[in-house]
Amino acid sequence: MSVSIPTSGRDKFRAKLSQVSPTLFGQIGCIVGVFTIVVYLQIPQLASLKHKHKILNKAELEQEETKTKVQLAIAKMLPAFGFNNLVADWHFMDFLQYFGDGEVRKKSGYGAAMDYFDAILARDPRFLYAYYYLSNTAALYAGEPERSVSLMNRGLKSLSPQVPDRSYYIWRLKAVDELLFLGKVPDARNSMLTAASWAKKYPDLESQNVARVSQDTANYLAHNPGSKRARFDAWNMVLGAAVDDFVIKRAISEIRATGGKVTVSPTGEFEVEAPAKD
Repeated sequence: MSVSIPTSGRDKFRAKLSQVSPTLFGQIGCIVGVFTIVVYLQIPQLASLKHKHKILNKAELEQEETKTKVQLAIAKMLPAFGFNNLVADWHFMDFLQYFGDGEVRKKSGYGAAMDYFDAILARDPRFLYAYYYLSNTAALYAGEPERSVSLMNRGLKSLSPQVPDRSYYIWRLKAVDELLFLGKVPDARNSMLTAASWAKKYPDLESQNVARVSQDTANYLAHNPGSKRARFDAWNMVLGAAVDDFVIKRAISEIRATGGKVTVSPTGEFEVEAPAKD
């Protein structure tokens, strides 16, 4: 069944259409173009996920890993037409699917993990939540804390104390990688000092507590580079930012190794107590 528009109705429609800015059509075209490109790049990845249980051969999975790295490298170079945040979100959602596929990761590893974050943070260096996954994944899964710190350093060039909100956490995450996984105590201390400086600019209690703890950790490192209290503070942050059971268990073990205590409350929350002596 077709519906005809009277001549007067068509004239009114055309008049309204002529009032629409050509820029709007351009923006719509750009949005369609961006999603078309991103979806096109993800088709091989989606296809491999669909058949992953049929191709659990390690060599084939390693080939899939290489393909993923190539796709991310290409995606990083493509124009986003002003929609960098949307593309970054898409890459992040794809990473979560990649990261959460434990059966495949056990065989092929996390070789493409840092390529995901390279693509994500190149598009949106202000994506605060992505930095939490970056720090945990790089050090505890991919074994690339150096690259994690490098990506954070690149991202921090685009940030300020207020952009994004509570960006001081990124300095603390970088300090954790530098202290616990790279052994770069002076760098870790400088990162903690910057975290304290940025956190002090916020009046709320949470930020003021972060400023105090960051300053204390920097002081411990200045007087005792091997400070158990500094390592406790760092692992306590890892526990607070943990995204899965493996990281939680590792953080609890390391906290207890410093002399700290971890218990679980009846509501399932972790109650952490610092070591009595440094």
